[in-house]
Formats: sequence, C-alpha cells, structure tokens
Amino acid sequence: MTGTDLGMPAFPPFPEAAREAVHDEVLRANLRHATHTIRDKRARAVAELDDWDRLRAAGKAIKDHTLRHLDRYLLQLEAAVTAAGGTVHWAVDADEANRIVTGLVLATGEREVVKVKSMATQETGLNEALEAAGIAAYETDLAELIVQLGHDRPSHILVPAIHRNRGEIRDLFRSEMGRWGRPAPEDLGDDPRELAEAARLHLREKFLRAKVAVSGANFMVAETGTMVVLESEGNGRMCLTLPETLISVVGIEKVVPTFRDLEVFLQTLPRSSTAERMNPYTTMWTGTGTGTGTGEGDGPTAFHLVLLDNGRTDTLADEVGRQALRCIRCSACLNVCPVYERAGGHAYGSVYPGPIGAVLSPQLRGTANPIDATLPYASTLCGACYEVCPVAIDIPEILVHLRERVVQGGPVTREGVRVRIRPAHGHTAERAAMRAARLLLDRPGALRAGERLLSRARRLRPQRLPGPGRAWTDTRALPDVPAESFRDWWARERKAPQK
Repeated sequence: MTGTDLGMPAFPPFPEAAREAVHDEVLRANLRHATHTIRDKRARAVAELDDWDRLRAAGKAIKDHTLRHLDRYLLQLEAAVTAAGGTVHWAVDADEANRIVTGLVLATGEREVVKVKSMATQETGLNEALEAAGIAAYETDLAELIVQLGHDRPSHILVPAIHRNRGEIRDLFRSEMGRWGRPAPEDLGDDPRELAEAARLHLREKFLRAKVAVSGANFMVAETGTMVVLESEGNGRMCLTLPETLISVVGIEKVVPTFRDLEVFLQTLPRSSTAERMNPYTTMWTGTGTGTGTGEGDGPTAFHLVLLDNGRTDTLADEVGRQALRCIRCSACLNVCPVYERAGGHAYGSVYPGPIGAVLSPQLRGTANPIDATLPYASTLCGACYEVCPVAIDIPEILVHLRERVVQGGPVTREGVRVRIRPAHGHTAERAAMRAARLLLDRPGALRAGERLLSRARRLRPQRLPGPGRAWTDTRALPDVPAESFRDWWARERKAPQK
C-alpha cells in the first residue's frame, strides 16, 4: 500500500523504502561523506560565536511570539506588500496555490518560467501543475537543476542532490542538458569547476530570456513587506532581478515581525546550513522595482505573493507539534541524524526529509496514510537533532507525541474530512508488553528474581524474539544479557571496602 505526497508520485512507507536504501552502498557512501563534511564545518562555525546559545534562544522566542500572533502579522504583511506595489494572494491548500500561480503565468502570455529553489513549490507540486498547463519551469539552483535533469526527487533540504556523486552529475549533464537548452561540452569532466561552468552557461540563456520567475522566501518582514532569500550561488538573484514578473510562494509561518528580527536569523541560518559566517547572496526586495510601486529601477514590474497554508493552521492548533513551524530550513538536523545518514532523503516520501520531515510532513498531511503513519518512527530519539537546531525545536518530543497519535488511532482531521486511523500492526502487542512491564516494575521482588534468572540463562538468549517481537528484532540486534544485574553489582560494590 502506498501514499502520495502533494504533487508527487506514490511512495512506499518508510520501513520499506529505508530497507531498500540501506543496501545501496553508493548512496550510503555519498550521504556519509556529505553529511559528515557539512556537520564538521558547521560545528566549527558555530563554535566561533560565544553567544550562540543566546542567539538560539532569541530565534526560538521570535518564532514563538510570531506564531502566537500570526493572524495579526500576516495582515500587517499584506498591507505592507500592497503599499509597496505588490499583490497578495491567499492559498488554503496546494491545489489553490498552483491554480493561482498557473493563472498568473498564463496571464502574462509566457510559457516558461525560471525558478529560485523553493521548498514550498516542491510541497505543492507546482512544476507538475505548470507542465500540465503547457508551461515549462526551469530550476536554476545547481542542485535542483541536477535533480530536474535526472528526473529525480530532492533528498536533502539544503543539498537536494546530495545522493549524487560527481561522476553521476557529469553523466547527467552530458546526456540530459541538451534536451533542456544549451548542451554540456562533449569532453566535460567531473571536476566541480567544470560542472559549475557547464551549468552556468546552460542557465545564462534562460536568465536572459525569461520574463517570469517563481521563488519562495526564507523570511517575510511584516512591518515592511520585505521578502528575503538567502543563497550561495547567485542564480537566485538573477531570477529575482531580471524577469518582469515575480511570483513568490511562501508558507505563512515564514513571517517575522520586524526588520530587526533578521539580525538573529542572518547569523544562525548561514552557520547552521552552509557553515558560513554569512551566506554569499542575501537578496531582499519590497514590492515592485525600487519598492515604491513605480516599477522603476531594479527588480520586477509586477510582484505577486502567494501565502500558503496547506495544513499549517492545523499544525498551529497542536500545542506540542506547532514548534515544528519554527523551522528555518537549515537542514542541520539531517546532517547529524543517524537514520537519515543511512536511509537517505527519498525514504521519507516527502519533500521534507530527515528529522524535521518526520515531524512536519505528518502534521501538514495528516497521519491517515501509511507513509505519514510511519514517519514518527523514523528516529532513534537520540536527540542530536534538537542539539543542533538553531531555533530549539524539540523534535524528539514531537516524534513521541505523533507516535501517540498514531497508536491511539485518531481521530485526525485533514482537509475537512474526519478520519480514524487503524493502529499500525504490532501496536496491540506493544501495549500488552508495556502493561506487563508496568506490573513487573511495580513488584521489586519479582523484578529481582527475573533479573537473576535472565543472568543465569543468558547463554540461551535467542537471536530473534518469537511472535510479535520478531518485528522488533528484524531491524535491531537483541542486546546481550549481562552476567549480573546492576542491582546486584551495586549491592556488591557498596559492600566492598573503600580504598
């Protein structure tokens, strides 16, 4: 049985997808090299700041305050964007967002758009919607271009093509680039500089020809109506300044109250994502042209902002789960996650992979399908994700909260439909095991006797548990039984003479 992501093809549940992924040695090598490199650089960049913990707390406080008063700040943002010459559209779900963007592009008479890397448009499946309307969408972020040329799916928030190595990228450029525009050189090698130059020449003609661009935004400033995009390549700035019409699709949680609030996030986001003190390109724009609404100067003559809900209001209503909306998409949690490192991003069946995807996707889409019902279990609960999160999202807490929701079997409301989830296989046995454990732990004498019996029979320990326990040992090694219990060790040590 499969589920579907918004605008994406069917995927298997996480356990099935992960089981296949862990046997792909090339994938695991690519992920291990990339994630370890990024995490080590990030750790060094963060260590340079003596006030990192205070910045982290400030980011959390700003986000929490904004989410508590989201209605007020969104209306303030709409007024500011409108005053600067822009037009604001409200989209309750992915279909409405896609209809709005498609209509705006068709109204210009154009049949192609260039795109800035945008997770919101991936979430809605915008590229597929535009293609169905006869509009070609060209990704301009280098990693997104690689994914598009490979007819692939992103597998990482920051580095969507992290699952590809240089040789694979070279082969893609040679075979596919000519079908989308300027072909790659026939003698193209796998040196990063050669690959980047081939992509630059391929994209340059699209930048100079395109009249319409589509973007997302890292932040929206309510008091000024300013959109903010952080990037490392400069391709985004070409999209945001050259086309005549700019359409930005942004999740409603990306708003911050004041321009001053950016001071915090412009320090924490680059260090947490690319391990840079400051990202190479920070592009800000307010309305059209120079921001006066006249269309003069740099920038688009027409600007449209599409504010996307798509499950965010439902998530906001959950007191535990709402903290996932603080996410600033830095991807630090992916780079330290032992599960992501082994399974890769595709196993999550969502545009949002890794720990943040395991808590965000089930809330945005509901837990009524096998993919999202299994995502809260795609974690060891080691807590590494919480330790590196620049806005202190307690992902382990949300995972446990969502597991409880799945085990309880609903009810869950999604898109106006009230559904009841059937508890996943094995949860009945799990509840019985927990009840048995409670009875045992309430009786110290029985617990002590059981521990001694296990110690004496430790050589008879099976490799796999029988019955419902077999599912647990299918994916885990059964731990060795110690020669004595901690209780007996402690009693013996306390009786030993002190040195």
